[in-house]
Amino acid sequence: MTDNNRNTITTTIATVALGGYGGDGGDGDGGGPRIGVQGFGCMGISEFYGDTDELSARDTLDAALEAGVTLFDTADIYGRGANEEFLAPFVGAHRDEITLATKFAIERTDDPQHRAVRNDPAYIRTSVEASLRRLNTDVIDLYYMHRHDPAVPFAESVGAMAELVQQGKVKQLGLSEVTGPELREAYAVHPIAALQSEWSLFSRDVEKSALGAAVELGVTLVPYSPLGRGFLTGSFTDAGKDLSEGDFRKHQPRFTGDNARTNAALLEPVHKIAAARGVTAAQVALAWVHQRAEVHGLTVVPIPGTRKRSRLLENVAATRLTLTPEELTLLEPIAGQVAGDRYPDMSLTSEARE
Repeated sequence: MTDNNRNTITTTIATVALGGYGGDGGDGDGGGPRIGVQGFGCMGISEFYGDTDELSARDTLDAALEAGVTLFDTADIYGRGANEEFLAPFVGAHRDEITLATKFAIERTDDPQHRAVRNDPAYIRTSVEASLRRLNTDVIDLYYMHRHDPAVPFAESVGAMAELVQQGKVKQLGLSEVTGPELREAYAVHPIAALQSEWSLFSRDVEKSALGAAVELGVTLVPYSPLGRGFLTGSFTDAGKDLSEGDFRKHQPRFTGDNARTNAALLEPVHKIAAARGVTAAQVALAWVHQRAEVHGLTVVPIPGTRKRSRLLENVAATRLTLTPEELTLLEPIAGQVAGDRYPDMSLTSEARE
């Protein structure tokens, strides 16, 4: 990959099968629908990362589909439903070309401090109907439990999700931020197509137990924040100066104070590799995710998000970058040296239950 094609594409990305039923050893032929090897995370279009130019965001969605990206990921919590509503026209125009994923479980109210996890069957039934209405579609291709409440048995929550499959409202089921034992327990109730967890050069908690269970069961891993919420692009040194007031990262532990300065210094090998290859730091980080998955024999579809066509094309081009063994060795120690937790409150993550 050279400077001349860093932000351009000449062919669409490769495809893999989304989640097999019964385990496929990570070869990507597990019987699910075929999707592009890189998806699109839609969260930042509606909130969390500052203001959005709607026309630019819609252009970026079109560019993603043109490039072979077919998995589009949203959730009912993003903008309190606004993200799903924003996607509805795009979904309607391309319904047979895309795989649509959304999520339930994190409850938001008018109180900005309120966060509750709801996995009870009644809430699941209400949530899916609301998402179907906002997305203006008859079926959701991949329906995730956004966070797991250990107080609700999987027999109840996944059982209720399985009923949605039987009713034709949902095609496949997914979980987010669960441990390996939890993934196995849920899978025993109904096959799980995808596990969505944070995985990047900065965050490798999923490798403790969930990743092994995903390989064993043939579950596709869908890494969110594969660019460390943008930190791995090399754009930040001080969140207080680099980010707008409405950007939630100003309050994330890894972006603040001494943590931010420590973490910025950890990117030296990323920048070194990027400069030598004529690529960007973001492309190095995304290539690492794809190749790390190969080490484990895992089907992986990361979902970086962006609101700009140029960044989308940059991210897609990373699927054709292959890092050398020497480069991978340089990158290996980074995650173990990162300063700060992934979130201010880690209680809703799998790491809290490991």
